[in-house]
Amino acid sequence: MDLFFLSSAQKPNLTKRLLAHAPNSIKRILSAVGVLTLSLFAASAQEASVPPTAPIVDLQTAAPTGQFLPNEADAFSEVLPAQVSLNPALDLRGIIETSYQTALDFLQNGGPSIWAIGALSVITLTLILWKIWRLALIGAWAGGAVGKAVYAFETGDIAAALAGVQGRKSVRSKVVVTAITAITSLPEEHAREETARVAKRHLSSAGIGLGALELIATIAPLLGLLGTVLGMIAAFQALQTAGSRADPALLAGGIWEALLTTAAGMAVAIPASAALTWFESIIARLQRDLEDSISRLFVAQPPGSSAKQMAAE
Repeated sequence: MDLFFLSSAQKPNLTKRLLAHAPNSIKRILSAVGVLTLSLFAASAQEASVPPTAPIVDLQTAAPTGQFLPNEADAFSEVLPAQVSLNPALDLRGIIETSYQTALDFLQNGGPSIWAIGALSVITLTLILWKIWRLALIGAWAGGAVGKAVYAFETGDIAAALAGVQGRKSVRSKVVVTAITAITSLPEEHAREETARVAKRHLSSAGIGLGALELIATIAPLLGLLGTVLGMIAAFQALQTAGSRADPALLAGGIWEALLTTAAGMAVAIPASAALTWFESIIARLQRDLEDSISRLFVAQPPGSSAKQMAAE
Protein backbone atom coordinates (compact mmCIF):
# COMPACT_ATOMS: atom_id res chain seq x y z
CA MET A 1 0.00 0.00 0.00
CA ASP A 2 1.27 3.51 -0.83
CA LEU A 3 2.36 5.54 2.18
CA PHE A 4 0.17 8.43 1.11
CA PHE A 5 -3.03 6.39 0.74
CA LEU A 6 -3.19 5.79 4.50
CA SER A 7 -6.17 7.00 6.43
CA SER A 8 -5.92 9.56 9.19
CA ALA A 9 -6.35 6.84 11.83
CA GLN A 10 -3.44 4.84 10.40
CA LYS A 11 -0.99 7.72 10.11
CA PRO A 12 -0.11 7.93 13.85
CA ASN A 13 0.72 4.20 13.79
CA LEU A 14 2.97 4.77 10.77
CA THR A 15 4.80 7.53 12.60
CA LYS A 16 5.40 5.24 15.59
CA ARG A 17 6.82 2.54 13.32
CA LEU A 18 9.16 5.04 11.68
CA LEU A 19 10.36 6.21 15.07
CA ALA A 20 10.85 2.64 16.25
CA HIS A 21 13.06 1.92 13.23
CA ALA A 22 15.24 5.00 13.72
CA PRO A 23 17.75 3.15 16.04
CA ASN A 24 18.23 0.43 13.37
CA SER A 25 19.23 3.11 10.87
CA ILE A 26 21.73 4.46 13.35
CA LYS A 27 23.19 0.96 13.81
CA ARG A 28 23.70 0.63 10.08
CA ILE A 29 25.51 3.98 10.04
CA LEU A 30 27.77 2.91 12.93
CA SER A 31 28.58 -0.40 11.23
CA ALA A 32 30.12 1.54 8.31
CA VAL A 33 32.87 2.87 10.61
CA GLY A 34 33.84 -0.43 12.24
CA VAL A 35 31.78 -0.58 15.44
CA LEU A 36 29.47 -3.42 14.38
CA THR A 37 31.04 -6.00 16.70
CA LEU A 38 30.62 -4.04 19.90
CA SER A 39 27.17 -2.82 18.86
CA LEU A 40 25.91 -6.39 18.39
CA PHE A 41 27.02 -7.36 21.92
CA ALA A 42 25.11 -4.48 23.47
CA ALA A 43 22.17 -4.21 21.05
CA SER A 44 19.85 -6.40 23.12
CA ALA A 45 20.74 -4.49 26.30
CA GLN A 46 19.95 -1.08 24.89
CA GLU A 47 16.52 0.49 24.89
CA ALA A 48 16.80 3.30 22.42
CA SER A 49 14.08 5.93 22.43
CA VAL A 50 13.47 9.05 20.38
CA PRO A 51 13.52 12.30 22.39
CA PRO A 52 10.08 13.88 22.77
CA THR A 53 11.41 17.06 21.21
CA ALA A 54 12.37 15.32 17.95
CA PRO A 55 10.58 16.94 15.02
CA ILE A 56 7.93 14.73 13.41
CA VAL A 57 6.84 14.83 9.80
CA ASP A 58 3.30 16.05 9.43
CA LEU A 59 1.85 13.67 6.85
CA GLN A 60 -1.30 15.82 6.73
CA THR A 61 0.66 18.26 4.56
CA ALA A 62 1.64 15.57 2.06
CA ALA A 63 0.88 15.81 -1.61
CA PRO A 64 -2.60 14.99 -2.86
CA THR A 65 -3.76 11.39 -3.03
CA GLY A 66 -1.90 9.33 -5.62
CA GLN A 67 1.17 11.60 -5.68
CA PHE A 68 4.53 11.29 -3.92
CA LEU A 69 6.18 13.96 -1.89
CA PRO A 70 8.76 15.82 -4.00
CA ASN A 71 11.20 15.89 -1.08
CA GLU A 72 10.82 12.43 0.45
CA ALA A 73 14.49 12.33 1.56
CA ASP A 74 14.03 15.56 3.48
CA ALA A 75 10.84 14.26 5.03
CA PHE A 76 12.55 11.06 6.23
CA SER A 77 15.50 13.01 7.63
CA GLU A 78 13.06 14.96 9.78
CA VAL A 79 11.78 11.72 11.30
CA LEU A 80 15.23 11.03 12.80
CA PRO A 81 16.28 12.87 15.96
CA ALA A 82 17.73 16.27 15.19
CA GLN A 83 20.99 15.49 17.04
CA VAL A 84 21.78 12.39 14.92
CA SER A 85 23.94 13.00 11.86
CA LEU A 86 23.29 11.01 8.68
CA ASN A 87 27.00 11.33 7.80
CA PRO A 88 29.27 9.34 10.20
CA ALA A 89 32.23 11.60 9.39
CA LEU A 90 30.31 14.57 10.80
CA ASP A 91 29.57 12.85 14.10
CA LEU A 92 32.94 11.26 14.98
CA ARG A 93 32.73 12.34 18.59
CA GLY A 94 29.34 10.70 18.97
CA ILE A 95 30.64 7.48 17.43
CA ILE A 96 33.57 7.40 19.85
CA GLU A 97 31.28 8.00 22.82
CA THR A 98 28.89 5.30 21.62
CA SER A 99 31.72 2.80 21.15
CA TYR A 100 33.08 3.55 24.61
CA GLN A 101 29.67 3.14 26.22
CA THR A 102 29.07 -0.10 24.31
CA ALA A 103 32.41 -1.53 25.46
CA LEU A 104 31.62 -0.49 29.04
CA ASP A 105 28.22 -2.20 28.85
CA PHE A 106 29.94 -5.29 27.49
CA LEU A 107 32.29 -5.38 30.49
CA GLN A 108 29.45 -4.82 32.94
CA ASN A 109 27.28 -7.56 31.43
CA GLY A 110 30.14 -10.07 31.48
CA GLY A 111 30.69 -9.94 35.24
CA PRO A 112 34.02 -10.27 37.12
CA SER A 113 35.47 -12.81 34.68
CA ILE A 114 35.26 -10.41 31.75
CA TRP A 115 37.36 -7.86 33.63
CA ALA A 116 40.09 -10.46 34.23
CA ILE A 117 39.97 -11.44 30.56
CA GLY A 118 40.16 -7.78 29.58
CA ALA A 119 43.30 -7.37 31.69
CA LEU A 120 44.78 -10.47 30.04
CA SER A 121 44.06 -9.00 26.61
CA VAL A 122 46.03 -5.85 27.48
CA ILE A 123 48.92 -7.95 28.82
CA THR A 124 48.86 -10.14 25.71
CA LEU A 125 49.03 -7.19 23.34
CA THR A 126 51.86 -5.65 25.37
CA LEU A 127 53.82 -8.91 25.41
CA ILE A 128 53.45 -9.43 21.66
CA LEU A 129 54.61 -5.92 20.80
CA TRP A 130 57.47 -6.09 23.30
CA LYS A 131 58.57 -9.50 22.02
CA ILE A 132 58.64 -8.32 18.40
CA TRP A 133 60.76 -5.31 19.43
CA ARG A 134 63.05 -7.54 21.51
CA LEU A 135 63.62 -10.07 18.71
CA ALA A 136 64.35 -7.27 16.27
CA LEU A 137 66.82 -5.79 18.77
CA ILE A 138 68.81 -9.04 19.07
CA GLY A 139 68.87 -9.48 15.30
CA ALA A 140 66.58 -12.49 15.03
CA TRP A 141 65.90 -11.66 11.37
CA ALA A 142 69.44 -10.51 10.43
CA GLY A 143 72.22 -12.95 9.58
CA GLY A 144 74.06 -11.61 6.54
CA ALA A 145 77.10 -10.32 8.44
CA VAL A 146 77.48 -13.61 10.29
CA GLY A 147 77.50 -15.60 7.07
CA LYS A 148 80.25 -13.40 5.63
CA ALA A 149 82.29 -13.70 8.84
CA VAL A 150 82.05 -17.50 8.85
CA TYR A 151 83.07 -17.62 5.19
CA ALA A 152 86.07 -15.37 5.90
CA PHE A 153 87.13 -17.65 8.76
CA GLU A 154 86.80 -20.71 6.52
CA THR A 155 89.17 -19.08 4.04
CA GLY A 156 91.70 -18.40 6.81
CA ASP A 157 91.12 -14.63 7.16
CA ILE A 158 90.56 -14.49 10.92
CA ALA A 159 91.01 -10.72 11.17
CA ALA A 160 88.33 -10.05 8.54
CA ALA A 161 86.00 -12.54 10.22
CA LEU A 162 86.28 -10.78 13.58
CA ALA A 163 86.02 -7.32 12.04
CA GLY A 164 82.73 -8.23 10.37
CA VAL A 165 80.91 -9.21 13.57
CA GLN A 166 82.61 -7.40 16.47
CA GLY A 167 80.53 -4.64 18.02
CA ARG A 168 77.22 -5.94 16.67
CA LYS A 169 74.27 -6.52 19.03
CA SER A 170 72.77 -9.54 17.29
CA VAL A 171 72.86 -12.92 19.00
CA ARG A 172 74.44 -14.57 15.98
CA SER A 173 77.29 -12.04 15.92
CA LYS A 174 78.01 -12.37 19.64
CA VAL A 175 78.11 -16.17 19.50
CA VAL A 176 80.33 -16.17 16.40
CA VAL A 177 82.75 -13.70 18.04
CA THR A 178 82.90 -15.94 21.11
CA ALA A 179 83.49 -19.04 18.97
CA ILE A 180 86.28 -17.46 16.89
CA THR A 181 87.97 -16.05 19.99
CA ALA A 182 87.74 -19.39 21.81
CA ILE A 183 89.02 -21.36 18.82
CA THR A 184 92.06 -19.13 18.44
CA SER A 185 92.91 -18.91 22.15
CA LEU A 186 91.75 -22.13 23.87
CA PRO A 187 92.12 -25.88 23.36
CA GLU A 188 89.32 -27.30 21.22
CA GLU A 189 87.49 -28.98 24.11
CA HIS A 190 87.44 -25.82 26.20
CA ALA A 191 86.53 -23.72 23.16
CA ARG A 192 83.50 -25.89 22.48
CA GLU A 193 82.35 -25.66 26.10
CA GLU A 194 82.71 -21.88 26.17
CA THR A 195 80.89 -21.44 22.86
CA ALA A 196 78.03 -23.72 23.97
CA ARG A 197 77.68 -21.83 27.26
CA VAL A 198 77.39 -18.43 25.55
CA ALA A 199 74.99 -19.75 22.91
CA LYS A 200 72.67 -21.28 25.54
CA ARG A 201 72.66 -18.05 27.53
CA HIS A 202 71.65 -15.94 24.53
CA LEU A 203 68.99 -18.43 23.41
CA SER A 204 67.53 -18.45 26.91
CA SER A 205 67.39 -14.65 26.86
CA ALA A 206 65.64 -14.72 23.48
CA GLY A 207 62.90 -16.95 24.93
CA ILE A 208 61.92 -14.57 27.75
CA GLY A 209 58.18 -13.85 27.72
CA LEU A 210 57.10 -17.01 25.94
CA GLY A 211 56.07 -18.66 29.20
CA ALA A 212 53.69 -15.79 29.97
CA LEU A 213 52.09 -16.05 26.53
CA GLU A 214 51.65 -19.79 26.98
CA LEU A 215 50.01 -19.24 30.37
CA ILE A 216 47.59 -16.66 28.94
CA ALA A 217 46.69 -18.95 26.03
CA THR A 218 45.86 -21.65 28.59
CA ILE A 219 43.93 -19.77 31.26
CA ALA A 220 41.99 -17.27 29.12
CA PRO A 221 39.50 -19.89 27.82
CA LEU A 222 39.21 -21.34 31.33
CA LEU A 223 38.33 -17.93 32.73
CA GLY A 224 35.74 -17.58 29.98
CA LEU A 225 34.20 -20.94 30.87
CA LEU A 226 34.19 -20.00 34.55
CA GLY A 227 32.31 -16.80 33.78
CA THR A 228 29.83 -18.73 31.66
CA VAL A 229 29.17 -21.26 34.42
CA LEU A 230 28.68 -18.51 37.01
CA GLY A 231 26.34 -16.65 34.66
CA MET A 232 24.29 -19.78 33.98
CA ILE A 233 23.98 -20.42 37.71
CA ALA A 234 22.72 -16.87 38.27
CA ALA A 235 20.26 -17.18 35.36
CA PHE A 236 18.73 -20.41 36.66
CA GLN A 237 18.55 -19.02 40.19
CA ALA A 238 16.58 -16.05 38.86
CA LEU A 239 14.33 -18.45 36.95
CA GLN A 240 13.72 -20.50 40.09
CA THR A 241 12.93 -17.39 42.11
CA ALA A 242 10.35 -16.31 39.52
CA GLY A 243 8.52 -19.62 39.96
CA SER A 244 5.44 -20.14 37.82
CA ARG A 245 5.67 -16.55 36.63
CA ALA A 246 9.02 -17.25 34.98
CA ASP A 247 9.66 -15.44 31.74
CA PRO A 248 11.68 -17.36 29.10
CA ALA A 249 13.17 -14.05 28.00
CA LEU A 250 14.75 -13.73 31.46
CA LEU A 251 16.57 -17.04 31.03
CA ALA A 252 17.63 -16.21 27.47
CA GLY A 253 19.06 -12.87 28.57
CA GLY A 254 21.08 -14.52 31.33
CA ILE A 255 22.42 -17.17 28.97
CA TRP A 256 23.67 -14.78 26.29
CA GLU A 257 25.32 -12.61 28.91
CA ALA A 258 27.04 -15.69 30.35
CA LEU A 259 28.30 -16.76 26.94
CA LEU A 260 30.02 -13.39 26.47
CA THR A 261 32.87 -14.50 28.73
CA THR A 262 33.50 -17.67 26.71
CA ALA A 263 33.72 -15.67 23.48
CA ALA A 264 36.01 -13.11 25.11
CA GLY A 265 38.29 -15.80 26.54
CA MET A 266 38.68 -17.45 23.15
CA ALA A 267 39.28 -14.07 21.50
CA VAL A 268 42.26 -13.56 23.83
CA ALA A 269 43.60 -17.13 23.73
CA ILE A 270 43.66 -17.50 19.93
CA PRO A 271 46.05 -14.59 19.15
CA ALA A 272 48.17 -15.45 22.20
CA SER A 273 48.58 -19.04 21.00
CA ALA A 274 49.30 -17.94 17.43
CA ALA A 275 51.93 -15.43 18.59
CA LEU A 276 53.51 -18.05 20.84
CA THR A 277 53.86 -20.50 17.94
CA TRP A 278 55.35 -17.79 15.73
CA PHE A 279 57.92 -16.70 18.33
CA GLU A 280 58.91 -20.31 19.04
CA SER A 281 59.52 -20.90 15.34
CA ILE A 282 61.74 -17.79 15.17
CA ILE A 283 63.81 -18.93 18.15
CA ALA A 284 64.07 -22.46 16.75
CA ARG A 285 65.40 -21.07 13.47
CA LEU A 286 67.86 -18.89 15.41
CA GLN A 287 69.09 -21.98 17.26
CA ARG A 288 69.58 -23.89 14.00
CA ASP A 289 71.56 -20.99 12.52
CA LEU A 290 73.80 -20.82 15.59
CA GLU A 291 74.45 -24.56 15.52
CA ASP A 292 75.29 -24.39 11.81
CA SER A 293 77.67 -21.44 12.23
CA ILE A 294 79.44 -22.98 15.23
CA SER A 295 79.88 -26.32 13.45
CA ARG A 296 81.36 -24.61 10.39
CA LEU A 297 83.77 -22.61 12.54
CA PHE A 298 85.08 -25.64 14.43
CA VAL A 299 85.39 -27.71 11.26
CA ALA A 300 87.25 -24.91 9.47
CA GLN A 301 89.55 -23.87 12.34
CA PRO A 302 93.00 -23.34 10.86
CA PRO A 303 95.82 -25.60 12.03
CA GLY A 304 98.03 -24.11 14.73
CA SER A 305 95.30 -21.85 16.10
CA SER A 306 95.99 -22.49 19.77
CA ALA A 307 97.22 -19.70 22.02
CA LYS A 308 100.77 -20.94 22.25
CA GLN A 309 101.16 -21.39 18.51
CA MET A 310 99.74 -17.93 17.83
CA ALA A 311 102.16 -16.45 20.38
CA ALA A 312 105.07 -18.25 18.73
CA GLU A 313 104.11 -16.78 15.38
